Amino acid sequence: MSLNPKPDDSAAAAQAAVSTSIDQAGDGAVAVAVSGGGDSLALLHLACRALAGTGRPLRAVTVDHGLRAESAAEAARVSRLCQALGVPHATLAWDGWTGRGNLQAQARAARYQLMADWALEQGIGMVLLGHTRDDQAETFLMRLGRTAGVDGLSGMVARFQRNGVTWCRPLLEFDRATLRAFLRDIGADWIEDPSNDDRRFERVRARASLEALAPLGIDAAILSRVMQQISQAREALDACAAALARDLVRQEQGDLVLDWAGLAAHPLELRRRVLVAALMWVASAAYPPRREDVLSLLSDGGADGQHTVLGCVLRQKGHALRIFREFNAVRDLRGPTDRVWDGRWRLDGPHDPALSIAALGEAGLRFCPDWRETGHLRAALLASPAIWRGDTLVAAPLAGSGQGWSARIVADFHDRALSH
Repeated sequence: MSLNPKPDDSAAAAQAAVSTSIDQAGDGAVAVAVSGGGDSLALLHLACRALAGTGRPLRAVTVDHGLRAESAAEAARVSRLCQALGVPHATLAWDGWTGRGNLQAQARAARYQLMADWALEQGIGMVLLGHTRDDQAETFLMRLGRTAGVDGLSGMVARFQRNGVTWCRPLLEFDRATLRAFLRDIGADWIEDPSNDDRRFERVRARASLEALAPLGIDAAILSRVMQQISQAREALDACAAALARDLVRQEQGDLVLDWAGLAAHPLELRRRVLVAALMWVASAAYPPRREDVLSLLSDGGADGQHTVLGCVLRQKGHALRIFREFNAVRDLRGPTDRVWDGRWRLDGPHDPALSIAALGEAGLRFCPDWRETGHLRAALLASPAIWRGDTLVAAPLAGSGQGWSARIVADFHDRALSH
């Protein structure tokens, strides 16, 4: 697909991109995340057209962060628009802002979690997002300012998994002007978020910087091509790192054991990628640890010891580095028995709404007298999934007390961790 479709065929190209993404979702329901802005509303209209006459259900969802006085009215306006289009709509409210930390980062994480929980409850496997080529360019500049490496500068991916849901960005090759022209052509309006002009926000400053670069011939289209080239380099590095991991990383249930001495013989960037992939897999993390933390771990190689990074414990002994889940990272994590727990574990057994999955911890381990025979480290077992009825332990499959329950990893490290 051309990065610069002609004006008269831009809408058709965008329509084809959305239709292709929806086809990849299979036969189930599809959802569109709609803020009310031009990008997401264009995506909603394109999705409606793609599904017209197919009988496949389309849903829309809006997250109201409650950070502006107008947000509730805007969400209600989106709801009315969806009703006019015949698309069921849900508004999800977030009230988790404490006034501390990075507001946009926390709002983004909450937005994905809220929408994922809603999508899973609705039986929706794919949610479409309205990010555009302009968003890509702005993201590139923001990450450049943070001295990002190959991964950060390769841009947002068109399709990814997070919180048990597939997310798709079918409009990454199209700019905002194209989408707004499409909306004007069909007589549709959109909401202009006043925060888009607030220079306190990094993205707004990045947008202004992009405009300042225009006289040099640097625009969103050029940066999109640069990101594609960087993405190709990233894919090559990932392929090399995946081959290295197959030789030097062993998966033992939920733990990973790295041949630390063997890894040390390879270039720093490949070592870093293998270690980051291992940490993110054990932690089920959407984002990698700080680069400085990883480089510190790599430079400390060769000495026995223990470190904690990204909710993981790294315990080195001789030539082996074992990575396992930290108990404190999951001590408050509790969920139904028929859902994936901590992003990796599926428990099979006599499910009951009165039961839940939570970490074994010290309180549960004392009721597992045979835990030493399992061969697992005691510290790793504390963070392992167990079945509870309130505060009473029912089963601990990994600690030798299955009681009709078993635990399995739903995503193998070598199949998932170094793939995009």
